[in-house]
Amino acid sequence: MTALQFRNVDASPSDDVTTWPYEAIVTAIERGLVPDWKPRFAEIRRSPWGPVARRIERHVSRPPDDGVERDAASTLFRLAIEAARTDAAAQERAEVAERVRAAITRSGLTAAQFAALVGTSASRLSTYATGRVTPSAAMLVGMERPAGS
Repeated sequence: MTALQFRNVDASPSDDVTTWPYEAIVTAIERGLVPDWKPRFAEIRRSPWGPVARRIERHVSRPPDDGVERDAASTLFRLAIEAARTDAAAQERAEVAERVRAAITRSGLTAAQFAALVGTSASRLSTYATGRVTPSAAMLVGMERPAGS
């Protein structure tokens, strides 16, 4: 087993992955081993839409040069990006639902009164507060204004 090495790339495998050029990321995917991939997976989880995830996505999404199906490593990276983005979206929806619940509580009103104040129905407000539906940005801003203003 040999350590990951770059040729013709102005980077070192020990450098922060966020500083790696596209060619270094491709080399790590195509020639690296699981220990070499771990920092890439960690960066994907940390920033699912960030530059490293985008570079990896670009590589694993392009058609192979030889027409042969992508290798398992590319599939793993593609799945890791999808999972990280799904998880991030779920966390964001949960955060919005928490903000809606906090706004209702701060208002001192009943949910029905609060819904009427912000211009929605009690049943729709309930879907916002549980996270089943995400309110528009304008609706969220309206809910977070102090009650009555």
